[in-house]
Amino acid sequence: MARAWQQPLPDMPAPPVELAWRRWPVPPGYEAQWRRLADAALELGLGPDQLAGTGLDPLAAARGWKPATVALYSKVARYGGLALTRTPTPEPTPLRLELRPLTELRGTDPEHVRAVAWCALALAWPAPVGVFRSLRRDQVHAGTRRLVLRTDDGEWSVPGALTAWHAWEAVRERYPALAASPWVLPALRRGPGLDSRVGGRLSNQALQVTFAKHAGRTAQHLRATAPPSREGAAAELAAAYRELSYDSYRRLALAAGATPVGARGVVRAGRSVARSSRVSRRAG
Repeated sequence: MARAWQQPLPDMPAPPVELAWRRWPVPPGYEAQWRRLADAALELGLGPDQLAGTGLDPLAAARGWKPATVALYSKVARYGGLALTRTPTPEPTPLRLELRPLTELRGTDPEHVRAVAWCALALAWPAPVGVFRSLRRDQVHAGTRRLVLRTDDGEWSVPGALTAWHAWEAVRERYPALAASPWVLPALRRGPGLDSRVGGRLSNQALQVTFAKHAGRTAQHLRATAPPSREGAAAELAAAYRELSYDSYRRLALAAGATPVGARGVVRAGRSVARSSRVSRRAG
């Protein structure tokens, strides 16, 4: 006997976006980035399926993400199974940039001195931001002419960072919580997290924000102190600093010849050197 004809089932309603994000599997090793991606999407009322349809453009516009940040979260989204268009990590612009002003001390404010010490170390020891997040003070040894860094991956001699390091150590001694902290780049104030404390370990995102603030303030200083004959060059350098991220700073240091600390970014830096050489040969 043939079965009676039945009405087709209606489309299943989509689950609430909060529930959809909780149900979606998190890519291993990217839990923090996935959480920030989900939080940004939830602000706009987008679930995983909707985000796959719209792409990251609405999130980038709402959060003011730079191209490097969009590239990072597009990669994290793909690792989590969302079918997003691949966004390549942008190359630093320009390919060569004067970075020394970011390593110059202009006062004794702890936030400024901490950022200068970081930039001075990274100029000769361009480690990824995650390595700096976990770098301990007992891994940095001050010699008479240079610093020596010893990690599980090896030992590096770091020239040019001794003055900034001693200045940062002197500032830390004024504050018991900083003096007792084991981290090279500790938190200077409490954050929103329950376990956040002065002297605690900063997150990757907090360090990226720290670098961006330092680059922006350095840009302001360059514009304010440039002599009339250097105003044009200072304005150009300041404009580049306002768009500079730590990842770009690191790749520029690698392209300038700094010894690689890890594999990340080395290939891109090599491409930058080759491309810059081709441009120089054409100009000559």
